[in-house]
Amino acid sequence: MTSTIKVNNIQNQCGQNIINENSNTITIGASGDTISLASGASQTGFGREGSVNWQTGSIKTGTFTAANGEGYFADTTSSAFTMNLPAGSAGNIVAVQDYKNTFGSNNLTITPNGSNKINTGSGDLKLSTNGEGITLVYVDSTVGWRSVTQSEFSESGSTFITATGGTVTTVDTNFKVHTFTGPGTFCVSAGAGGAAFVDYMVVAGGGSGGRGGSGSDAGGGGGAGGFRESKSAPVSGCWTATPLATPASVPVTVGAYPITVGAGGASAPSYGNSGSNSTAALPTSITSAGGGGGASNASGPGFNPPSYPGAGGSGGGGRGGGGVPALGGAGNTPPVSPPQGNSGGVGGSGSGPNPQSPDNGAGGGGGAGGVGGNTTAPSTGGAGGVGVTNTINGSPVIRSAGGGGAGQHQGGPVVPGSGAGNGGWDSTPGSAGTANTGGGGGGNACTPGAAASAGGSGIVIIRYKFQ
Repeated sequence: MTSTIKVNNIQNQCGQNIINENSNTITIGASGDTISLASGASQTGFGREGSVNWQTGSIKTGTFTAANGEGYFADTTSSAFTMNLPAGSAGNIVAVQDYKNTFGSNNLTITPNGSNKINTGSGDLKLSTNGEGITLVYVDSTVGWRSVTQSEFSESGSTFITATGGTVTTVDTNFKVHTFTGPGTFCVSAGAGGAAFVDYMVVAGGGSGGRGGSGSDAGGGGGAGGFRESKSAPVSGCWTATPLATPASVPVTVGAYPITVGAGGASAPSYGNSGSNSTAALPTSITSAGGGGGASNASGPGFNPPSYPGAGGSGGGGRGGGGVPALGGAGNTPPVSPPQGNSGGVGGSGSGPNPQSPDNGAGGGGGAGGVGGNTTAPSTGGAGGVGVTNTINGSPVIRSAGGGGAGQHQGGPVVPGSGAGNGGWDSTPGSAGTANTGGGGGGNACTPGAAASAGGSGIVIIRYKFQ
């Protein structure tokens, strides 16, 4: 015999309906109640309808294994990592979202379990766009995990930057460029949430060239100021970067960020002076080192002691003459990756077992794009190391080229328009580096009354999307 209980409502002791039937609609629980299943109990008929439970209390910062029914926020700020999928069963669902919009620089890799597939393929899936998110549902062994939603949220209006500082221009319609040719402050006043990133170019001051001594001695070319930049198309658009660019853009928040632009090395009676550092003191501070000064063999009253070339962003060129080997100064000092510059060229000894013997020409200063040239017979100064070209401000500009070394027969040349100084020779003085290019100054021979040529000052440029 079957027993039947017929009721319309069940109430708690306070008189509130906890189960209520009305026109075949059954309401369980009173307002404010929590409905839970006992430990070990199961349920049917209450499907997720394509949603997941987001794990907001556990932001993922390293490789992990996902669980069915869960969504995750992945923070790849420090490094790329992997989300391993669970073994697939029909109806399983997993989701993941870029936490700080860093998938563009540090990818998230999604790896299936065993022989499971993703979108019919047997390989991994990489999320490589800032702000990207994806939801995957396991269908069957033929398709495997199928992406049912995929979206990008890195370019929402709330994350666009509003900022002041330097000379501000608009390029490529949607991007702002802040150019600092002297000290200043990059001030972010609005729109700097977790997705607000900037790209940068930081160029230090170039070193000055060295002065030749008596007779046929020659001064080395000044090394270029260190060159550093970042480039991420989602952050700052489609401009042409140099081979030295890193894809790691810098996140910013509302605040003031000091900018320092390094001066070029000042002219001197004998050996060249190093250029000064340039710094963009963003949350991830970027510093480029000043170029090393060119070496000199000048001595006597009114002269500084003979010197070896200076190390720096790029190294100064070795001196010519003196009867000793004259190697160029070291570049990329202190070391960074990608390297910010190169070493200077070798100067001749005038005598002895030097590769350039018996040449008296000096080596060229190193550049961001190549080492300084060695002197060549007969007593011709080494060419300045080549600079690098980008279009971060909308136009192609060469920066951070090394100065040419001095010679008795001919001074070392530089790439036209690079901003570096040509090397002097005989009675013709070398030329100075151009302001705001980071170019090294040209070396001088024994030109009467001619001091070493000054290096060019640096520059800092910041670029970002503003609409």
